Amino acid sequence: MVRNITKTLVAGLLVATLGLTSLTAPAQANGQISIGINPANTEQARAMQMGLGIYALVNGIQNGSINQRGSNNAAGLLQDGRGNLGIVHQEGRGHNGTVEQYGNGNSYGLFQFGTGTNAHVQQNGHQSGLGFVFGW
Repeated sequence: MVRNITKTLVAGLLVATLGLTSLTAPAQANGQISIGINPANTEQARAMQMGLGIYALVNGIQNGSINQRGSNNAAGLLQDGRGNLGIVHQEGRGHNGTVEQYGNGNSYGLFQFGTGTNAHVQQNGHQSGLGFVFGW
């Protein structure tokens, strides 16, 4: 049940932020597609931080979390500052993902699904974002 709630929350967060943010989806390459969502203004950043905060609350996360389901996954989370929230969530196999946060007030959720994705994010103070990477 918790897994269904988590997936529903992630899907809801994605849908809610699509209308508030700029959406970029680069062309397919190496068997993966990435969707990066970044707020365009302070109001959108607050909404995204609130959505990530709700996700963290539901999953018992305080400052950061790495959650991996599958095999042969590698993940890293580096935080240097205060008030940062970093999430790396991987489902499948062969994923490689990192979130680095420097400075204060950063929030980022990196969600990777499928097989063999590769994503790395660096934030440098008061930034928010979401990344969804799907591989095959």
